[in-house]
Amino acid sequence: MRTIQFREAIVEAMSEEMRADETIYLMGEEVAEYNGAYKASKGMLDEFGEKRVIDTPISELGFTGIGIGSAMNGNRPIIEFMTFNFSLVGIDQIINNAAKMRQMSGGQFNIPIVFRGPTGSAGQLGATHSQAFESWFANTPGLKVVIPSNPYDAKGLLKSAIRDDDPVIFMESEQMYGDKGEVPEEEYTIPLGVADVKREGTDVTIVSFGKIIKEAYKAAEELEKEDISCEIIDLRTVRPLDYEAILKSVKKTNRLVILEESWPFGNISTDITYKIQNEAFDYLDAPIIKLNTADTPAPYSPVLLEEWLPNSKDVVKAVKKVLYI
Repeated sequence: MRTIQFREAIVEAMSEEMRADETIYLMGEEVAEYNGAYKASKGMLDEFGEKRVIDTPISELGFTGIGIGSAMNGNRPIIEFMTFNFSLVGIDQIINNAAKMRQMSGGQFNIPIVFRGPTGSAGQLGATHSQAFESWFANTPGLKVVIPSNPYDAKGLLKSAIRDDDPVIFMESEQMYGDKGEVPEEEYTIPLGVADVKREGTDVTIVSFGKIIKEAYKAAEELEKEDISCEIIDLRTVRPLDYEAILKSVKKTNRLVILEESWPFGNISTDITYKIQNEAFDYLDAPIIKLNTADTPAPYSPVLLEEWLPNSKDVVKAVKKVLYI
């Protein structure tokens, strides 16, 4: 099977869907002439032209609203944010229009729109460019929230998101665009709301998603040297969230560690912790541990940034703690 970059998987997903459906178009800052800020729309202007790959002014509120109105009128827009930090400028349109329009119109309007772009920390970008807003959007009924961790999942999930008749938040990472992985040339999709067991194990369940899951893989490799078997679940979608996959795994391993790149208060891991202790308490042999960033704005210093983000060493310590070793 061929190996391609994460950004190439994104380009392929959008291009294939645009070839099949003329109502689909891409709009955002630098998506056309510059081939995307992270080259995640490379070559698309040449193929589809300026009416379907549209450069915008630096006005997230404006092009977010245009996209939503366009979706109400029969189109299927893909709106790219250069970073989801900038989506806050247009968040009123997403939360109060895109997410609510179907219910408020009594089902007369669907909003088939995808908002995509990078989320979370990407190194020394400072506090205002290093935030993870998954839990913000996932807290909104009417939105679906997808966070792939590899090129294969990215392509299959993005194709499903574009075909969905409801608004989808599709979150990537600057630090994953160059990641390589095997991606089939033939057509495939991945359903939204279905988690994936990336590694089978028997001693502890580790749940994660997005780029931070790489730290779980590193930890599992280290723990394997000590005969500790980790099962790793990649959520892929956090709204809807595949609780059943987690419950099934915890009933097998009896221990749970959750790794999430977000502030510790009111996040996805908090919700999972409640759900598992409520529905699988008798299966737990140790308290659930969740690993998050420090409860501060992201630092700029690389030394402090390393301390701020959870890493594989933190995962190893957490696993050994729930195993009482």
